[in-house]
Amino acid sequence: MLSPKRTKFRKPHRGRFRGTATRGNKIVFGEYALQALEPVWLTSRQIEATRRSVTRFVKRTGKLWIRVFPDKSISCKPPETRMGAGKGAPDYWVAVIKPGHILFEIGGVSETLAYNAFKNASYKLPIKTKFISKEFQ
Repeated sequence: MLSPKRTKFRKPHRGRFRGTATRGNKIVFGEYALQALEPVWLTSRQIEATRRSVTRFVKRTGKLWIRVFPDKSISCKPPETRMGAGKGAPDYWVAVIKPGHILFEIGGVSETLAYNAFKNASYKLPIKTKFISKEFQ
């Protein structure tokens, strides 16, 4: 699973979701892409499950680009712990996704295969997504 090698701060603030993606909202590498339509914290487990789903569906043909990286740590207190005593330890990593952000790109496969692969992969994600192609961008 994806996680940063090192970060400047161990426990970032939670932040909030506002607006749409101004960066990472265009297809750059491949011909077809999966675009997020809702804001979400995408965990490294969800990204990995989606990646596996796509690569297995296309039988490792073509090339897949992952356009998101989980660089925010989410802390969690242990179960049955009393309130107080500071913030919990970092538990897992998430990528902050805004609507319009490109999640995955694929190239070197037919449009129908890419569409079906991303449709199958979208079931692994907790948000609504959209299949887009470079020619209609």
